[in-house]
Amino acid sequence: MPRAKSRGKIRCAVIGYSMGRAHANYIKQTPGLELVAVCDIDAARRKLATQETPGIKTYASVAQLLGKGDFDLASVVTPHNTHAPIAIQLLKAKKHVVTDKPFCLTVKEADAMIAAAKASKVMLSVFHNRRWDGDFMTLLDLLKRGLIGEVFHVEAWGGGYGHPGKTWRADKKISGGALYDWGAHYVDWILHVIPKKMVSITGFFHKRVWMDATNEDHVEAIVKFEGGEVANLQQSNIARAGKPKWHILGTKGAIVDQGGSFRVYTEAGGLPAELDVKYQKSRWEAYYPTVADHLLRGKPLVVTAESARRVIEIIEFAGRSAEAGTTIPVQYP
Repeated sequence: MPRAKSRGKIRCAVIGYSMGRAHANYIKQTPGLELVAVCDIDAARRKLATQETPGIKTYASVAQLLGKGDFDLASVVTPHNTHAPIAIQLLKAKKHVVTDKPFCLTVKEADAMIAAAKASKVMLSVFHNRRWDGDFMTLLDLLKRGLIGEVFHVEAWGGGYGHPGKTWRADKKISGGALYDWGAHYVDWILHVIPKKMVSITGFFHKRVWMDATNEDHVEAIVKFEGGEVANLQQSNIARAGKPKWHILGTKGAIVDQGGSFRVYTEAGGLPAELDVKYQKSRWEAYYPTVADHLLRGKPLVVTAESARRVIEIIEFAGRSAEAGTTIPVQYP
């Protein structure tokens, strides 16, 4: 894998400066990374980028960036359906790549991206920054302490009642569907709560209220794991009544999210016990240092493309299951 040049810096480009502004800021905060370029089709955003980071180069297309830019790594922060083609274009040019989540839209795309990275011997990662959410880090800590025993049932929920909006995020052809946005974070979380091989995926998708948007109104994915564990994820735009974000059952207890803290049901000295545990502080800025550590110091990559592929498999197969009305077996671990 190509390493940084002698000056010890990874030269970075951000593609898409709308949401990419956050990536640019994280890059500038990370020792060992240097923001040198921004690519965006919008002239106003390119101007903003030069104002916020004087001295960087800006480009109007990926082709222009690759033709004239001098960089080692690109962060792709563009609409979901463009992640795969842009990433593959960069990977074939032997550039390290970070894509925003979701990784891509299909397993076929994921496999092509991973193959391109391996062929060019470059890094491919995904901005799953929500692994550093305070509530999720707290949840993992509670599970590692064994307070509820072995997890066998997980319910994860997000949403409410409201129009999904009129941006590309509500357009299924571009976004991939309702499960690809926040759902990508939830699926990634679930795969850490139950870090086992998947056996099957079942989906239930509803389109009942917001007919002017092409994304689904309510989506549900049920994942069964090799030990019989089950995870149920629901995301909704038509839920008048909500539920806890997390409801987790283990062989010795349970964890229920309360918003700001977790209620932990466990036992102490053979007696039932209950705890309230507050969330840790979120640390989204922690993602890019893991990239620098990998490229500059050879440390293992924290967010791998293979882990992101598992997320896409669940999302894509849940949709296929819903359309076919049947459970789909999983062949990839």
